[in-house]
Amino acid sequence: MAQVKIYGIKEKLVPVRERLSEVIHKCVVDALQFPSDKRAHRFFLMEKEDMLYPAGRTDAYTIIEITMIEGRTIEARKKLIRLLFDKIRDQVNIQHQDVEICIQESPACNWGFRGMHGDEVKLNYKVNV
Repeated sequence: MAQVKIYGIKEKLVPVRERLSEVIHKCVVDALQFPSDKRAHRFFLMEKEDMLYPAGRTDAYTIIEITMIEGRTIEARKKLIRLLFDKIRDQVNIQHQDVEICIQESPACNWGFRGMHGDEVKLNYKVNV
């Protein structure tokens, strides 16, 4: 299970939202071996005055937070980050310096979905990749 939050300036993010979601999803499927039907993305469209960002960034500045059940290897997480940087640059035209990524993991017992505790659900994919 993984959930993705994408934050960015509304006028920059809306035109690329669907393409960005598709790119993120393909990266997650590739790096973490997720089934292709497991997508949970939420876009947080910010007004320019509500999105403060570091010097050297542009209005395309985008923050991606990925929350998932713990268990992926360092290599899998690093592969995901690398894929996201490169595929977002190549396919969405948001440059590396304008993308920040944070992966947050929590134990399966801290999750609840389909009316069950996360550590009791039988998933149709591996977490330990």
